[in-house]
Amino acid sequence: MSHVNRSHVEREIADQPDCWRRASELDPAGLPEPGERVAVIGCGTSLYVAQAYAALREAAGHGETDAFPASEYPADRRYDRLLALSRSGTTTEVLTALARADRTPRTAITGDPTTPISAVADTVVDLAFADEESVVQTRFATTTLALLRARLGHAPADLPAQAERALAADLPEGALDARQFTFLGTGWTAGLAHEAALKLREASGSWTESYPAMEYRHGPISVTAPDTVVWFFGEPPTGLLDQVREIGATTSVTGLDPLADLIRAQRLAVELAKARGLDPDRPRHLTRSIVLTRP
Repeated sequence: MSHVNRSHVEREIADQPDCWRRASELDPAGLPEPGERVAVIGCGTSLYVAQAYAALREAAGHGETDAFPASEYPADRRYDRLLALSRSGTTTEVLTALARADRTPRTAITGDPTTPISAVADTVVDLAFADEESVVQTRFATTTLALLRARLGHAPADLPAQAERALAADLPEGALDARQFTFLGTGWTAGLAHEAALKLREASGSWTESYPAMEYRHGPISVTAPDTVVWFFGEPPTGLLDQVREIGATTSVTGLDPLADLIRAQRLAVELAKARGLDPDRPRHLTRSIVLTRP
């Protein structure tokens, strides 16, 4: 397919290696410092990025880090910094949470710093180069996490090159005919599993589930069948991969960095949408930003 005939989301998926390179060169003010107690908020995709970052930051020893849906942010709890993730800069729940946290240093990462988020954040990190036209988030979310990982010293030097390999890598054999998809992660990659499941639901209306990998055995494995795809982000827990294969399910395990592997899941979401006659740029019942009517 020629570049001009691609959907917005396909072009944005393809742009991720370059976006990650640009992010790795940034050193913006206002990001959490080692030792700070931090809350990270977002909605939808941004929430799952927040969860991944919170797990990474704590594992790196940089300090206690909690991730919340913006609507559930506990404004009466003490934090040294509130970090808000919002592609649009207009999401009602994010703006409300930032306004309520007026005694806490507030940083926002956004794709559009000209929006209302700049009025309620003390510091704004501008990722306009990763903003998107599609409703479905891809490059903004992954670029945000690439930036935050680089700040933690967690991103491998070849991460953009791995993203390029993910753009060309095969998708799981038979995935376009699968009935159900389960995404599994451990630690920070649990957030990636949740995001991958969301991408398939949004773009293609697929039946998807996601779990911390060891929780999968405690009930969710019961939906697994030969027409299921079980996708692991990172190394599967000992014995679990063999158990899934014994059921006859298709499995996906790669040597890619888990964030790069998320690109394969994004590509699958688009291919499933097209196979079902859906427009991956315009998922059902969704808009680019959720703006609620204020009372």
